[in-house]
Amino acid sequence: MTPSSALFLGSVVHRRLKPRRHRLRYRAYWLFLDLEDIDRLDGTLRLFSRNRLNLFGFYDRDHCQTGRGDLRAEIVDAVHDAGIVMDHGRICVLTMPRVLGYVFNPLSTYFCYAADGRLAAVVYEVHNTFGGRHRYALAVEAENGAVMQRCAKRFYVSPFMDMELNYSFRVMRPGERVGVVISASDAAGPVLVAGMSGERRELTDAGLLRLFLSIPALTLKVIVGIHWEALRLWLKGVGLRPRTGAA
Repeated sequence: MTPSSALFLGSVVHRRLKPRRHRLRYRAYWLFLDLEDIDRLDGTLRLFSRNRLNLFGFYDRDHCQTGRGDLRAEIVDAVHDAGIVMDHGRICVLTMPRVLGYVFNPLSTYFCYAADGRLAAVVYEVHNTFGGRHRYALAVEAENGAVMQRCAKRFYVSPFMDMELNYSFRVMRPGERVGVVISASDAAGPVLVAGMSGERRELTDAGLLRLFLSIPALTLKVIVGIHWEALRLWLKGVGLRPRTGAA
């Protein structure tokens, strides 16, 4: 069964294992949106809008990579290009919203369902602070339990991470909780483990307002936090990596 649109409140954790140990944890929240439900939410919620300024917003151009402006079609194409059949099922995205018009989303995760409600694929949309973005579309093999996936790194994300890495994904299917854990490994073993997890909240104006008051300016804090943690890594002596091989 495909879950409905909701809020998820939780935290982001990063744990770097080498060449220097480093750990961070921040409170955060995400919107979980059925792409076919966004216009209805825009019409029924006062604090949420699509493609226009509000306290919370979802802008298609923050995610679309082509000039068509059709996000669902782009995700379907990415899934089909990866050789995955999803039979025109629903697509839901787990993402941070724009808050007062601003957003930076390091990762947006699309859950792509087959017509029978089975989770067929997960698409990981990664953004870097240099204005780039890349999608990894991976098939879901197991019917139940956590989703386990792997792929090679193909996109330059952090100046402190080499390109010659492999990713392992462990995903908790959206329900009362959701979680995404990504491990980046080189030939010698894990380099970094990053994860997010959250508990489901009802997507209402009251719920949105509570989130804003509990974690104001969330998306601004994300970009500030990225640069603060980068400074801490640099002070620990972690060197910069070249952008060779970047997408």
